[in-house]
Amino acid sequence: MRIRIVGAGTMGRGIAQWAVTAGHTVELADARPEAVPEAVSFVRAMLERAAAKGRMGRADADRAGAALVALESPYAAGGAEAPGLVIEAVLEDLGTKAELFTGLERALPASTVFATNTSSLSVTRIGARLGDPGRLAGLHFFNPVPLMRLVEVVPGAATREGVPELLAALVAESGHHPVTVADTPGFLVNHAGRGLVTEAFALLEESVAGHPAIDRIARDVLGLRMGPFELMDLTGLDVTASVMDTVWDGFRHADRLRPSYLPANRVAAGLHGRKSARGFYSYGEGEPGPGLPEPRIEGGDPARAVRLVGDGLAGLGTPREPAADALVLVPTWGTSVSAAVAADGLPAERTLGVDPLSLGTPRRVLAVTPATDGEAVRDAVAVLARDGHAVSVVRDTAGSVAQRLLASIVNVATGIAERGIAAPDDIDTAVTLGLGYPHGPLAWADTVGSARILSLLRALAQETGDPRYRPTPWLTHRANLGLPLRTPMPGLPE
Repeated sequence: MRIRIVGAGTMGRGIAQWAVTAGHTVELADARPEAVPEAVSFVRAMLERAAAKGRMGRADADRAGAALVALESPYAAGGAEAPGLVIEAVLEDLGTKAELFTGLERALPASTVFATNTSSLSVTRIGARLGDPGRLAGLHFFNPVPLMRLVEVVPGAATREGVPELLAALVAESGHHPVTVADTPGFLVNHAGRGLVTEAFALLEESVAGHPAIDRIARDVLGLRMGPFELMDLTGLDVTASVMDTVWDGFRHADRLRPSYLPANRVAAGLHGRKSARGFYSYGEGEPGPGLPEPRIEGGDPARAVRLVGDGLAGLGTPREPAADALVLVPTWGTSVSAAVAADGLPAERTLGVDPLSLGTPRRVLAVTPATDGEAVRDAVAVLARDGHAVSVVRDTAGSVAQRLLASIVNVATGIAERGIAAPDDIDTAVTLGLGYPHGPLAWADTVGSARILSLLRALAQETGDPRYRPTPWLTHRANLGLPLRTPMPGLPE
């Protein structure tokens, strides 16, 4: 296919490299004609590098480089060689994109399909000014395009039948993975990603733990490749904050998508992350970045007697005979240590919580209350660390850090399924490919146990009174019926 890409910036270059590598002829254009030759040279250099590293054959690299065509104007008519598809990758501004497509509509035949690479704007609104909005759909690539193999195909309200299918087939044939997504705020991946970062900010607001500790727990307990704060430093907090507000506003301030007050001042101060050399971590010369040394709590007694209360701590081994000064460890599945102390009459100064989700992982998470004795903390750390585990100490909260992050990830994802934004399997595929999570959120909940996740959310909602933890009907019904969360909604008669 002959594809015209308008926009010679980072995304346009990446899409061009993807398209020529897949065998398409690519016309590259930009509002600034002088930017096009530089972009063409950049793409050809990337192809040369791929050939030099053996990722593609020399002949294929030469052919792909020759398939790049520089245009002087985005509105070149094309004549007999008019493109079959135009992909726009320009400024993320509704007026700019709409103006571009109205000009393209005048210049190109009705058979040319239009696609916008918008990541946050309404596809329907972009196409509303066209004489034929049916020819436009969203085709949202992720950066870096050659490596991020996910593409969201987004039909607008007026998109003609057959256009999304054509685009999905093109993406699949060209080596990437398409998922079809409804035209809603944040589409699929940006919407799903709110579960992790909004809850991470909530934990930070409540001083449950500092951002380095939250990142360590997210990596070691949940298995994420990056903690939420180092991820925001990578993508840019200014971008993350904008997406959080866009999704929350777009869904009419839905409680589970509620953003934090914390990012605004950090953005205003220019603490955007890696691109500004300072974010949650510092990235200047000699700075450790996210690799901060972990604080150690020394001097505890690993042989101190321990009493285990309730179920969920079997991974800690057989409890010793209770002693007068024994540590009391309670599981905190959706509940707090302080609630357990009050309900069961436990000694407040010697009672600590352990997150059951952290057992069987490289890191155990210990919760302390305002009443916990300092010696008890040191001894509990020593007990939990005696078989080689790392230990994070956090302040008492309903559930714990990892539980709250996972519960939010699952609840937001099941909300996406509930609204019919994407098919259940596509939700899991998009999140694993687009966000790098170790599991899709629906499959993850099924692995932990959907009934267990439901009980966690209900306990969080009851103890905190915060409606952000209200379980979705999608989760509630499937957990009650013993069905996997990936079970689709049955069709209904019209």
